[in-house]
Amino acid sequence: MTNRLADTLSPYLRAHADNPVDWYPWGPEAFAEAQRRDVPLLISIGYSTCHWCHVMARESFADPDTAALINRDFVAVKVDREEHPDVDGAYMAAASAFTQNLGWPLTAFTTPQGRTFYAGTYWPPEARQPMPAFRDVLAAVQEAWTLRRTQAVESADAVADALARAAHSTPAELPDTASVAAAAEAIAAREDTLFGGFGGAPKFPVATTLSLLQTPLVRREAPDAAASADRALAAMAASALHDADGGFFRYATQRDWTVPHYERMLTDNAQLLAIALDAGDEATARGVADFLLRTLGREGGGFGAAQDSESWIDGARSEGGYYLRPVDERAGLEPPAVDGKVITGWNGLAIAALARAGAALGETEWVEAAASAAEAVGRVNTDSTGALVRASLDGVASAAVATTADVALFAEGLFALAVATGEAAWAVTARGLLERALAGVERDPLLTEHGIAVAPDQTDGDLPSGAAALASAALTAWRLGAGDRYRQAATEQVRAHAASALALPFAHGSLLRTAAGLIDGPRQIVVVTEDPTGALAVAGRRADADVACVVTPRQARSFADAGFELFEGKGGAGEQAFDCRSFVCRLPVVDPAELPLAR
Repeated sequence: MTNRLADTLSPYLRAHADNPVDWYPWGPEAFAEAQRRDVPLLISIGYSTCHWCHVMARESFADPDTAALINRDFVAVKVDREEHPDVDGAYMAAASAFTQNLGWPLTAFTTPQGRTFYAGTYWPPEARQPMPAFRDVLAAVQEAWTLRRTQAVESADAVADALARAAHSTPAELPDTASVAAAAEAIAAREDTLFGGFGGAPKFPVATTLSLLQTPLVRREAPDAAASADRALAAMAASALHDADGGFFRYATQRDWTVPHYERMLTDNAQLLAIALDAGDEATARGVADFLLRTLGREGGGFGAAQDSESWIDGARSEGGYYLRPVDERAGLEPPAVDGKVITGWNGLAIAALARAGAALGETEWVEAAASAAEAVGRVNTDSTGALVRASLDGVASAAVATTADVALFAEGLFALAVATGEAAWAVTARGLLERALAGVERDPLLTEHGIAVAPDQTDGDLPSGAAALASAALTAWRLGAGDRYRQAATEQVRAHAASALALPFAHGSLLRTAAGLIDGPRQIVVVTEDPTGALAVAGRRADADVACVVTPRQARSFADAGFELFEGKGGAGEQAFDCRSFVCRLPVVDPAELPLAR
């Protein structure tokens, strides 16, 4: 049979369109059908490059006998976590009440109203200790719903109430220098001194954590912690986690960075480009940028979400086989598929990284690719009101709403593009998006309608949390001179989560990075010149600064006219560089040698 998934936007859902399971996409129709039949919802969540999602699909969802049990006793819903991160977050949080082994595929059994009364991840078709067979799980859940429904509903309500209470946080004081340095040292205490990185297997790049350790505050106050970030990047870059074409895999299954999980994510690689740039590792930065442009870049602009771990080799599906071949032998093989979804926030990460790196390293192609992605997202990833949506595929926008992180990360990317190009229009658009995010972004309407508790997006996962992304974008707006209210907005976001961040710094690296930026006054360099490739412009871009912008006199005036006070009074005639500390500028210089490289 061909089910309802064939015409959906998501490549992950389309891959299940021929399953014998009578899948519904996430939407009101599934809830209505479950209520009509008075049966539980089986909500299966994954994504297109998830290896174990593929395995469970082949073993169970493609099996007619298993599908018959699902169709008889449940209403089955397939969700792409990359298209609906709020839905994934809500059910992942609920699943934590039933299992500590969280991950994907995620399977949640819920009431017809969507409240979870049991959940787990991958289950095999036959029992493998300690895992039961998936069909046995289906039978047990159906029995519980039929014979012990009262207890099941009470369990679901208790989980929902606990999550609702957990969503509230108590503001604390803004972290000071000593507390941020102590947080960095606590992270560094987890360093694997033998193989680099943090913790044991499986071992992830943890880019959000590395970003905190690279801040000027940490480099100054906790240099040993900062050095652990440099060692982690060097270890990853020299390991099997780093493919020969420049891209990084999702994680390593072994402590020594060997045996990677071979999917390659836009989120990881965009952030690692920024990490490599800040570490001064130009070779790694160039390799990652090339991977982004050549492999994940989409026709028409934007970057796809990920490249699969599996591909066809000699008529069989192979996980990692393509990547295990030398690069010169791959030409004759079909490469692993790229999930072409252009996700708004993830593209914001790539736009920011490519714009910054392209400007710093003199690679105009990177900046142009960032601008093309920004134009594509702004043009396609919008609804009829002009508001951003979560994603698009092949020029068609998803109906899924953009998250706070999506809007804030895209705004951050546009701010970086404004600095890299000198064009104020990007910053004006970014400021408007930031205003919308600060006012509150709509969450998934079905979650709201059914009162399904949403896990607060307060901790970093494979990208900054919503709170951290919002704080960072507000800090950037303030540094560009958009007004002190943006510094206050960043401060409020950090204070709201400061207690949790200092208690669990490894899970709050990006928020603590913004805290460090609020403590240290910014260094802002503005070079006004008609020669963007001249010696003074190059010196300005290479200096260690929070803002390093090269503009023509006309562009400087455009920034100032748009309300970015950093550029006020800098649009006069003649080439000159302004070195400012917290908006207090030294006398302008014309000799590149007079512009200090260090802070």
